[in-house]
Amino acid sequence: MTERFAVIGLVAADLAATLAFYRRLGLVFPPGAEDQPHVEAELPGGLVLAVDTEETVRSFHPGWQPPAGGGRITLAFRCGSPAEVDARYQDLVAAGHHGELKPWDAFWGQRYATVHDPDGNGVDLFAPLSAAE
Repeated sequence: MTERFAVIGLVAADLAATLAFYRRLGLVFPPGAEDQPHVEAELPGGLVLAVDTEETVRSFHPGWQPPAGGGRITLAFRCGSPAEVDARYQDLVAAGHHGELKPWDAFWGQRYATVHDPDGNGVDLFAPLSAAE
């Protein structure tokens, strides 16, 4: 069998807050997911975003501790236009999430911004500048 990249896994300190964050970005989690120890959202292209509570991870890895200094990964969401990057960034910051990098026109041809999810993971928002409205 050939290996195939299939899952992006996150560990959430506050599952409800993490799911609310990613729902604001359009991901779909099952109703009542906030009460589960492990939830998944199917992503375009067949990948899955899996989110576990800290307690779930400790159930099979008792010595597990969150990484010092917050998240260690970055996820990126392609937006439909540069204006959507700005709007999504403002929506997330207004909802209380940390805005790490305000929207800007990057030299590589994208409108680009970064926010942090509730566990400190970087979430980049981008759109090609050629998609300007």
